[in-house]
Amino acid sequence: MTTVDPTADLPARPGDWMRERLSNALSEFTAAAALVVLFVALSFASPHFLTADNLFNIGAQTAVIAIIATAQTMVIITKGIDLSVGSVAALAGVVGAITVRDLGFSIWAATAVAIAVGALAGLVNGLLVTVARIPPFIATLGTMSAARGLVFIVTGAVGVYGLPESFQLLGNGQILGIPFAVVLTGVVAVGVAFLLAQTRFGQYTYAMGSNLEAARRSGIPVGRHLTAVYVLAGVLVGLGGMIAASRVNSGQPNYGIALELDVIAAAVIGGASLFGGQGRIIGTLIGAFLIALVRNGAVLLDISIHYQMVIVGLIIWAAVYFDQYRRRRLESRG
Repeated sequence: MTTVDPTADLPARPGDWMRERLSNALSEFTAAAALVVLFVALSFASPHFLTADNLFNIGAQTAVIAIIATAQTMVIITKGIDLSVGSVAALAGVVGAITVRDLGFSIWAATAVAIAVGALAGLVNGLLVTVARIPPFIATLGTMSAARGLVFIVTGAVGVYGLPESFQLLGNGQILGIPFAVVLTGVVAVGVAFLLAQTRFGQYTYAMGSNLEAARRSGIPVGRHLTAVYVLAGVLVGLGGMIAASRVNSGQPNYGIALELDVIAAAVIGGASLFGGQGRIIGTLIGAFLIALVRNGAVLLDISIHYQMVIVGLIIWAAVYFDQYRRRRLESRG
């Protein structure tokens, strides 16, 4: 019987492993430093930045990006990509809103439905990648288009309104003065971080991203595990979509357009490598907060959405270049 080597996804020598750990820490430190600088700059640039209402909005906005970016991080660690997150989040939020308005579901039952929608989309993505053997980029690109089309079909391209006040709980509710969405983000982050760092699920995930063929030969059920990663990612996307709908107390068919850029940027800024096998949730949270601050600061300073897109694009370029630079340094020292 074949057994799994727990160190299959690590560099061959302890020195290489230590250099990679230090490289990961450097990525997270750099992102955290940029976050602090941006926070201080916005504090001086806008008198509205440090108000309670704005900080609450930043927390809620960060929550949505962070939860969905956590999903994206898991996929990226496997050396994949999920371009469907924005469309799936919109579909989940719309379906959840419809179940509350038309079927009388509670917010919790509607959230379960939204999560199920995300899980189903994740299952489709996983099967397309593992069974149909379609590259993740193309598979999730197709899901992105199909899910967006379903959103418009279900809603008739009109927002879902007329929802009860209780629908706002996830997006605008508070627990001891802390936004409920932030609490959910903390629970998700701790849970996924533990899953990746302390369980066989995480070990398999990193091993597959580092060397898929080696993972297969060591006995890891590659197809089944990769599908599970996409399903779990879909669960988080569905939850994020429901929180986003709750924030505006409506289901918006246009929600999530270009959201995949923000969550990919958050993951890569935080140290997740598009080459696979690398990434931590703490880094993703830092990246999500940074992206949320960029978006929030742009609104406060009246910067056009088009310039915001340029800024996010530049951030992605810089993060990917830094990732490539780190990889080259590690390989040259190895």
